[in-house]
Amino acid sequence: MFDDPALLRYSRHILLDDLGIEGQERIARGRALVVGAGGLGSPASLYLAASGLGTLILCDHDQVDLTNLQRQIALGTADVGRDKVAATAERLADLNPLCKVVPQSRRLDAAALAGLVPQVDVVLDCSDNFATRHAVNAACVQAGVPLVSGAAIRFDGQIAVFDAREPLSPCYECLFPATDAADEVRCAEMGVFAPLTGIVGATQAAEALRLIAGIGQALTGRLLLLDALSMRWHEVQVPRDPACRVCGPLARPDARPSGSPDPSADAR
Repeated sequence: MFDDPALLRYSRHILLDDLGIEGQERIARGRALVVGAGGLGSPASLYLAASGLGTLILCDHDQVDLTNLQRQIALGTADVGRDKVAATAERLADLNPLCKVVPQSRRLDAAALAGLVPQVDVVLDCSDNFATRHAVNAACVQAGVPLVSGAAIRFDGQIAVFDAREPLSPCYECLFPATDAADEVRCAEMGVFAPLTGIVGATQAAEALRLIAGIGQALTGRLLLLDALSMRWHEVQVPRDPACRVCGPLARPDARPSGSPDPSADAR
């Protein structure tokens, strides 16, 4: 599958016994959707492209702002004012022209996600708001596509994997129910430590690549928490909620009595 330049490019992966040429070929055939080209999506996309991912669909509706450059490392000063996904796509193409980048400069709604998610092997949620996170989660559960979720604010980071293919895996709704009142916290208002976004985004890329290659043990059912002030990691087990309105039994149309309302309708 690889010519000599590609073999040389990916040689440090191929040397890994757990990955090898077979794993690298799976990565080269892999497809990922990255939702958000900001502080998390920027480093995640760089590592996915550099690692030889076959196709990367990158979605974001924003333009580049000067405040982005403190942490969105795929962008440069000359990109200020440009379409963010277009600028990032150019950087990724320069980094690795073997990776097909599909920029999508739009805000993703449920209909758009329903069309995109089934096309990929894994979704990386690098967004910065709960509405998008819940919409992405619902689309992943519906399509049976694993979701790698990340978040970073101030000095606090978190990463988790939700894999609807696994019977015991929770989904994002199990951990953060949409019905729970929560204040939206964004880095534009609270700030964020620049290297933290790199750590979280790179970890998301690592999870996605291992899922595509079929190696190692995914973070499914586990939530990693990072305190970047003390550089301490904590792990929390996340059980599946049997009453979850997105991934629970009653969320499946075939599990509801005829004529009964869909309890997950407002979460999709």
